[in-house]
Amino acid sequence: MRQLDAIFSPQSVAVVGASTTPGKVGHDIFVNILQGDYRGTLYPVNPRARSVRSVRAYPSISELPEPVDLAIIVLPPKLALSAVEEAAEKGIKGIVIVSAGFREIGGDGRKIEDEIVAKCRQAGIRMIGPNCLGVINPNPSVRLNASFSTHMPAFGHISFISQSGALCTAVLDFAAEREFGFSKFVSIGNKADVDELELLLFLHQDPETNVIMVYLEEISRGPEFIKTAKHITSGHRPTPIVVVKSGRTIAGQRAAASHTGSLAGSDAIYEAFFQQTGIIRADSIEDLFNYAAAFSYKKIPAGNRVGIITNAGGPGIVATDMTISSGLELAKFSQETVEALTSHLPPTANVLNPVDVIGDAPEDRYENALRSVISDEGVDGAIVILTPQSMTNALGTAEVIARIAINTQKPILCCFMGVVDVSAGVNHLQEHGLPVFRFPEQAAQAFGKLYHYSRWMNRQSLDQFKLIHDKDRASKIIQRALAQGRPSMSELEGEQVLQCYGFKVLQSMLARTKEEAGEFAESIKAPVALKIVSPQILHKSDVGGVVLNIDDGKTAAQEFEAIVQRGLEHVPNAEIDGVLVQKMAEREGQEVILGMNRYPIYGPLLMFGLGGIFVEIFRDVVFRVAPIGRNEAHRMISSIKGIKILQGYRGKPPLDVETLERSLVSLSAMVMDHPEIHELDINPLMVYEKGKDAVVGDCRIILKAPEEQ
Repeated sequence: MRQLDAIFSPQSVAVVGASTTPGKVGHDIFVNILQGDYRGTLYPVNPRARSVRSVRAYPSISELPEPVDLAIIVLPPKLALSAVEEAAEKGIKGIVIVSAGFREIGGDGRKIEDEIVAKCRQAGIRMIGPNCLGVINPNPSVRLNASFSTHMPAFGHISFISQSGALCTAVLDFAAEREFGFSKFVSIGNKADVDELELLLFLHQDPETNVIMVYLEEISRGPEFIKTAKHITSGHRPTPIVVVKSGRTIAGQRAAASHTGSLAGSDAIYEAFFQQTGIIRADSIEDLFNYAAAFSYKKIPAGNRVGIITNAGGPGIVATDMTISSGLELAKFSQETVEALTSHLPPTANVLNPVDVIGDAPEDRYENALRSVISDEGVDGAIVILTPQSMTNALGTAEVIARIAINTQKPILCCFMGVVDVSAGVNHLQEHGLPVFRFPEQAAQAFGKLYHYSRWMNRQSLDQFKLIHDKDRASKIIQRALAQGRPSMSELEGEQVLQCYGFKVLQSMLARTKEEAGEFAESIKAPVALKIVSPQILHKSDVGGVVLNIDDGKTAAQEFEAIVQRGLEHVPNAEIDGVLVQKMAEREGQEVILGMNRYPIYGPLLMFGLGGIFVEIFRDVVFRVAPIGRNEAHRMISSIKGIKILQGYRGKPPLDVETLERSLVSLSAMVMDHPEIHELDINPLMVYEKGKDAVVGDCRIILKAPEEQ
């Protein structure tokens, strides 16, 4: 028996804290198991009751007539701890603690929860909770409803994990109204022992689970989550994961010293997780169900070319609009398909995409249209829309769709609009495993997610870079800055660290006097830029601390004094280390930004996008959690909206994207090697024509000792 089978498929269950009083949790959970027709043996445990709902009660776990697989504990924290100790002595394999009052309230509750976890691990017991709704397994061979839910949901092939117990009852009601079936259903509460990652692995291995739905509030194991979830969604037997994540918006953005820090809110971390693992994100509970229904169909399109068949123009237009906005294309039918449609449909029908079979369409007209469209080699899947008219045979139409669907690997998604008039057809489609939606935009959005997953499954794999970095030299530079108590590195120091990781930098010299500024400008050769250097001045341009395109030493000397004066006017207590004299970058390049912001638990969050002022105006940036390799770097670059600028446009040559990929991989290595780097911007990195490399124009590195993070 796998470890979690004792929880989800137990042969025997004890409800510890089973109550004789209706309305109490211990009573209702016991009754739900009993009335749910549980296939195993059920024991109520209550020291003050002779029986619970006519079932003999036992005063304690130790007095049960046999060891049981699963104990459902509905007791206050201190009594729950004693029950866990008894369970360990009795040889119980799994525990679900429904009760609240543990870690979530802090103090003694947290302490007791830690003691319970320690005892469970010592005894080899797996635990769900505490502070959770419970677990449900509707499989006819188990039928376990150890939860607050009064009704056992239907059995299906979709499993659900929730970090919110309160949400679960609403989800179960929603599922019942839509006749939505589950394989496993679990609320994990405080996830003191078993967390979302272990459950994902368990459900991935579950032969009854085809799709996993998750309501997510937080991820507790960042890097491990990425590795495991990527394996689940793209291994030898991939299982789609569909997630709705709470907290998309940020109520208050913290002050940050870098562009990356100001752009990288907490949701950016989760969006990076999802992009790196192939997880499908839903914006609402309804979308969560819609996408899961589409994935349970187990047919993934080879491409994004969609054929639409409808008996009403309006819904067809809605589906067309949503198809385009979902990253899909309207398929262009072959001449053979157009001729076939013309021969089968009335003269008033539209034989181009979307195909309008006219409101009075009988089932054979739908059959001929769908068969012609789905057979076209230029079509990757179809959306079939039916609006009920007085002459519409919804059941007959559903039957022909199901017959055609059996003989094709292309997904067919259905939209039967209405409720009563189409119910027989909807039921038939659902019985045959076809996803059916109430509105055309839902079908189009779901098809878009199928295509998104198809791209993930068939993603490109590039040869990895073989890079050599000078980690030791970089560490010495960083440690020297930390030893001096400075919150940030100077630009010159930052460039030296970047050079250790293969970045090319502009020739720079630190001038401490106006005379040095003039001499350095002449030796570097014009044009040059002057930049103020001060630990207290991070945003140099904001204080007038940057002057560009200086052509001679005399001007450089004059500007040295002006820059220092402006810096002190804006930050009177600033310590001015000098002025950096730096060679100007060539103008033909494109500015991009590379950045990093470090988060507890999750680690370094990398950023890439268009740089310079564009990062502030357009915010066209993407994020990934380090470490990354070349493939992830390639996907980062390809996913920005401004990718066409990098690929070449209006006669301009393509830029050196391979160097950008190498730069992102090197940056990932750098921030993994040096946890003292807390925030970082390379803005701009000037990237040039393909084969001509890239050069750092400016950088900012914020440091924190690991113990301060």
